Amino acid sequence: MSRDKKRALVIGGVAAGMSAASRIRRNKPDWEVTVVERGKFVSYGSCGLPYFVSDLVKDVRGLVVYSADFFRENRGIGVLLRHEATRIDLEDKLVFARDLDRSQEMKLPYDKLVICTGASPSRPSFPGIELKNIFVIRTAEDGVALKTFIKQEGPRKVAIIGAGLIGLEMAEAFKAQGLEVTMIKRPGSILKMFDDDMAAKVEAELKDKGVELIKNAIIQGFEGEVDGRVKAVALADRSLEVDFILLATGASPNSSQAEEAGLKVNSNGTIAVDERMQTSNPEVFAAGDCVGQNHFVTGKEVYIPRGTTANKQGRVAGENASGGNDVFEGVVGTAVSKIFDLTVARTGLSSAEATKEAYDFMTSKVAHPSHGHTYPNPPPEDITVKLVVEKPTGKLLGAQMIGKMGVAKRIDVFATALQNGMTVDDITRLDLSYSPPFAPFWDSILVAANVALRKLAR
Repeated sequence: MSRDKKRALVIGGVAAGMSAASRIRRNKPDWEVTVVERGKFVSYGSCGLPYFVSDLVKDVRGLVVYSADFFRENRGIGVLLRHEATRIDLEDKLVFARDLDRSQEMKLPYDKLVICTGASPSRPSFPGIELKNIFVIRTAEDGVALKTFIKQEGPRKVAIIGAGLIGLEMAEAFKAQGLEVTMIKRPGSILKMFDDDMAAKVEAELKDKGVELIKNAIIQGFEGEVDGRVKAVALADRSLEVDFILLATGASPNSSQAEEAGLKVNSNGTIAVDERMQTSNPEVFAAGDCVGQNHFVTGKEVYIPRGTTANKQGRVAGENASGGNDVFEGVVGTAVSKIFDLTVARTGLSSAEATKEAYDFMTSKVAHPSHGHTYPNPPPEDITVKLVVEKPTGKLLGAQMIGKMGVAKRIDVFATALQNGMTVDDITRLDLSYSPPFAPFWDSILVAANVALRKLAR
């Protein structure tokens, strides 16, 4: 690197990292911008991994938005693939990295550093966790390993440990590959971000699609063959035979290097940043799944890792690392997922979360057609909408929606309402679009808000 240029270094090259690097390059075309990425790919959509494993996406490169060569040739950003940052020296402004293919060490100087190290999948400490054919699904390389195993080994039975969104999406992917799928959920509800009555609809869908769900399971460990391959999940009451296992039990932020370097880290393991994505060191910024977020509803710090959030935070970090003054204000925890024939979506607080935060609240639930009956191809299907509303003020606290059609973008109306502190009365007055192929005369959003408003008035 030339010594007469400012140097921006980004650790991590997926959502947040490439957004940060691109923003720095746009603002400071004369700076040297380098990204260090330990994997083989940058700028890919990890949320598409279930569709790659199911073979809907044939090649993993179909998940890549822009290749490393694109960034090098079109944006002038240096990308070091298969290079892992191993240590950060804040005093000398150095990042120590290792070329994983050549086993060579190097020192990378910086003037501004952006840490986008993401998160790692949780691996519960069960006996037998070290056995072969126990997979996780977080990176493109994870997806390749899993799909290659299915193609080459021809397994018949899989157990998924965990029943959150990623586990449920992977259940559909495995069924598409013709596998027998068992989901194992330790004590607690599936889809813990949803209320139990809404999650029950997903349980019914799993049963209908031939997925076995074992709830409140006591997992004692994993059993293996003599050659080290996993062969069963040991439960309290039985041994479940499997050919492989997928761990889908959440993720934890990758913050150890930042902490070892002397940066402040929060009690939940996220790197501490302000709204400008600046860390406790003024020359260092952080973004993506290694940091937390402010929740618009509660005003508290949360950890809700999302690719969309990572992209926004990365852009803010890159803006401020290159001399700008932007802020990332927060999230409302919006999520949507396709689970077989259902679309499930949520935003804001669930009933359990509202209870934990000591809100005085009520809930209301309606089922209303997805579109007008005068457009019968396809016939309308009910959307179930559940709202969580603060009693004293009528403010919306959260919303959940489940249905076969018309759910995904409707939840965004509720997310917008939450971000702007709207009441259910405000929502009843929204001027929403209408046409029979897309909505009934009274949209389910308006019907849900009106029902909640009437319930508040009792």
